[in-house]
Order: sequence, then C-alpha cells, then structure tokens
Amino acid sequence: AGIAVDTKYGMKNQTAINEFILLGFSYGLQVQTLLYLVFLVTYMLTITENAIIIFVVKRNHHLQKPMYYFLGNLSFLEIWYISVTLPRLLFGFWSQSMTISFSSCMTQLYFFISLMCTECVLLAVMAYDRYLAVCHPLRYPAIMTHKLCFQLSILSWAGGFSISLVKVSFISRLTFCGPQVINHFFCDISPVLNLSCTDMSLAETVDFALALVILLVPLLIIVFSYCCILSAIMCLPSAQGRRKAFSTCTSHFTVVIIFFSATLFMYARPRRIHPFNLNKIVSVFYAVFTPALNPLIYCLRNKEVKEILRKIIGAS
Repeated sequence: AGIAVDTKYGMKNQTAINEFILLGFSYGLQVQTLLYLVFLVTYMLTITENAIIIFVVKRNHHLQKPMYYFLGNLSFLEIWYISVTLPRLLFGFWSQSMTISFSSCMTQLYFFISLMCTECVLLAVMAYDRYLAVCHPLRYPAIMTHKLCFQLSILSWAGGFSISLVKVSFISRLTFCGPQVINHFFCDISPVLNLSCTDMSLAETVDFALALVILLVPLLIIVFSYCCILSAIMCLPSAQGRRKAFSTCTSHFTVVIIFFSATLFMYARPRRIHPFNLNKIVSVFYAVFTPALNPLIYCLRNKEVKEILRKIIGAS
C-alpha cells in the first residue's frame, strides 16, 4: 500500500513504501549460521559483563565514587545500545525474515542514534571527571558531588535523546520509494536516507550539522581534559606518582579512541559517499563488539574492580 509521488527529480508515479527489507549479511547458510552463533554469544556476553559491572558498582561501598557512578551509567547504556540492533538481527537469522515496518525502522533509528549521542556526551563527562581528579585533587570531592554527578548524567541522557529526536524527525518526513531494500543489518542514517525519493538536502544538512556538534563538542572537551591531565602528570615529581595518575585514565582513554574513531568515520561526513559494505563492517565493530569490549577494558585495567571481582568469585 502506498501513494503516488511526484518529485523534482523526475521520479513520477513511484509508490511510497511503508515497509523495508534489511539486507543484512547475504551469505550462504553455513556462514549465516556461524554469524548467528558469534552474534548470539557476543550479545549474551555483553549483557552479562555490563550487568556484572552495574551490580558490583551498586553493591560495593568502595566503588561509591563519581568515576564508577559514570561507569555504571555507561554499562547501563551499553546494554540498551546493543539491544536496539542485535535481537532483531538474530531473529532475522533464525526466521529468514528481514522485513521491518517504517515505524519500527524509525523507532530503531531513533533509539540507536539517541544512545550513541548519549555515549558521546557521557564520555566527555567522564573525561571532565578525570580532569578534576588529576588536576584538582584537593577540590575534587567538593566539586564532584553526588548532585553534580546526577546532573551531568541527566545532561548526557537528555542531550543525546533530544538531538536524536531532531535528526529523526527530519528523516521521518521524507518519502521513501522502491527499491525498499536497506543495505544494512539495522536502520542506520546513511542507508535509510539513500532510499528517499524526495529532496533530502534539508534532512541531510540538519543531520550532518548535528552530527558534527554532538561528536566534535564532546571530543574537544575530551582533548582539552587530557591535555591538562597530561600536563599535570608530567609535573609530578615521582615516576610512581605519574604511573598511578595515568593508570586512572588509560581505560577511559582507550574507550574514547575506539568509540570516536568509528563514529567520526561513520557520521561526520556527507552521506552519499559511503561504501556500504565497508559501513557494515565498521557498524558491526562499534554497534556489536565495542559494547562487549568496553567492560573488559575497564575491568582489566582497573585494580579496584579486579580486586572486588576476585573477592566475589572467591566467596562464591
């Protein structure tokens, strides 16, 4: 069912569609079975890892610090981040049905972009927290209060979901015509925009501008924070003090490099120049594997978390 559209591009008598087909990974049955198992294990691992971090941070009084409060927020975000895309992909592998309605596609797009934007802001907040801890250690407890932590976390979530609402509202007003195949495994901005048969210049401009804002502003805060952190660390008199100060930042810095490398590649450039097969590979990395890697990065490089996990495992 659809309506006839007439565009300035000469695409007359095409039918607007209200359902898409996600192309996903069009390989043989054996490869698809292998991918299904890999994605299923990754999903279960991601949920388990992040749930453990939330539980450990919530239940242990030694971790009632701003850094771990934000880490708990990040873990909660990662659970929803991977749950927006992977269950539908796993269902598609299992049922061999990759159709998705227009409303479901826009909903998936909204929540995925919202969570990604929220993570951008949250990583900047965590960098600011590390900046205060390293550069202003004596004033840190007075500045980074429970109230400020709560306000910064609310700012991260509200900012991410608000910017995404603007982006998706412009995209959802477009008319989409055949072919109805999205060359991706979920509804992402680039493949969805390329199915539009009406003038998408405004939607593309708004999306590109907001992508630059939500990526570059947090990234500038992170870069400034780490420049100050590095300067403060280099001024410390002892090598042991420098190592201890830097060790509190390495986990976050590693996550920042991984996350922003992928998202800048995907979203901070014009849409139509994207090679879609490469996009799918990069998307698998930041949408599927990064949420599984982040808890490991934080736990493996954090002595407090590792020690508490050892005690929990030993007690059980």
